[in-house]
Amino acid sequence: MNNLVKNSYWLLLGYVLYHPDVIMVFIDTHQGSNQLMHRMNKGITMNVVEPVLQTATRLTHAGRKGKDHAAFVNPSVVRASTMLFPDVASLKNACGTRRAYGRHGNETTQALEQALCAAEGAAACMLTPSGLSAVTTTLLALLQPGDHLLMVDTVYDPTRLFCDGMLKQMGVTTTYYDPLVGRGIADLMQFNTKVIFVESPGSLTFEIQDIPGIAAAAHARGAVVVSDSTWATPIGWDSFELGIDVSIHAATKYIVGHSDALMGAILTTAALEERVRNTYRQLGLTIGADDAALALRGLRTLAARLAAHRESAHVVARWLKEQPEVAEVLYPPMPGSPGHELWKRDFKEEYACGLMGAVFRADITEQQVAALIDRTRLFGIGFSWGGFESLILPTNPASYRSVNAAKWQAPMLRLHVGLEAVQDLLADLDQGFSALRKGQEAGRERNYLKAVV
Repeated sequence: MNNLVKNSYWLLLGYVLYHPDVIMVFIDTHQGSNQLMHRMNKGITMNVVEPVLQTATRLTHAGRKGKDHAAFVNPSVVRASTMLFPDVASLKNACGTRRAYGRHGNETTQALEQALCAAEGAAACMLTPSGLSAVTTTLLALLQPGDHLLMVDTVYDPTRLFCDGMLKQMGVTTTYYDPLVGRGIADLMQFNTKVIFVESPGSLTFEIQDIPGIAAAAHARGAVVVSDSTWATPIGWDSFELGIDVSIHAATKYIVGHSDALMGAILTTAALEERVRNTYRQLGLTIGADDAALALRGLRTLAARLAAHRESAHVVARWLKEQPEVAEVLYPPMPGSPGHELWKRDFKEEYACGLMGAVFRADITEQQVAALIDRTRLFGIGFSWGGFESLILPTNPASYRSVNAAKWQAPMLRLHVGLEAVQDLLADLDQGFSALRKGQEAGRERNYLKAVV
């Protein structure tokens, strides 16, 4: 045994001794380029499969150069449009590749793409200027005139506007379906149904869909499943194992995580990459390197942030449930909340996020809910979510639902539980509920005076 073989032997033996939970597997060289290769004497090649890394470790290291490179921790922020070539032959060779022009990406954006693929297990990633543009690009790529789209009724409202606007003008028919239909989606499919769009939990009302059941029905008839996975984040579920073909994120939210950049991400299987990328190219979509760097920064701490969001969100959800004015708390990770058992089956409990809803009793007025919101000081009033800060706003999902609008007539609000100390958030909400109750008392006094008069 020569020195190379001896060194390799002792290296592997030492790794196993000090990492008994890791099983080193030897395989043939043709089975993957993402494996460590150790060349031995007599031309024999032996591959060692890298140990499976935990989520937080993948987020920390994906999209970065390994220890065999001398480099800064973070990829460089490459602000560039024009790529220069040493000669005409090199220029011609670059045509049609991602190395031809800045719009097709650079080291910074590609590092983010690689990291997102590693986080969710996707074959490819395309970055867009917003979450909505990720949705519209995907639907334009997968649908054409004469096609039929099954769209969940609880979808993000701007997605619904796109379906009822541009897709309708293109000759694509959209049918909105009950989010709880499950495998019954098969009965709604038509001969020309090409895409089933899911969003679980649902926007504002947080219904949990039976994704494996829907995916099985879709694939049996040749349709693909597209998911708005923003609530789940890239690490909150195994989207592709559940049967999703394209997973879309408003990276603006938890991926960026600091409310300082707009971005979307399209994550696809290998089978659909070229179809989606072709439309992506033709639309001329790209993002700037500075925004990509902000998203990479956010992605590195995603697991740690979600742990804090989740812990505080559970406390807030339980507190809300105890308030007599609240009829129902919509937070699927909380036991007893609608959809909890299905959520537990498909999602990863440790990576639940901090977004939830609350439904008030029917006798609570919108003015009283507004008084609650206005009284809070730590909960900002604004759209979006997923940043470090807590947010609150009134919602009215019935105004843009076509299947189950009747269910959502009572006043509602949406809360994003941020990274503040949860005791401070509870005290802030308590002040808000005090304002709501004062409004109740004033209303009762007015009603009494009317009755007396």
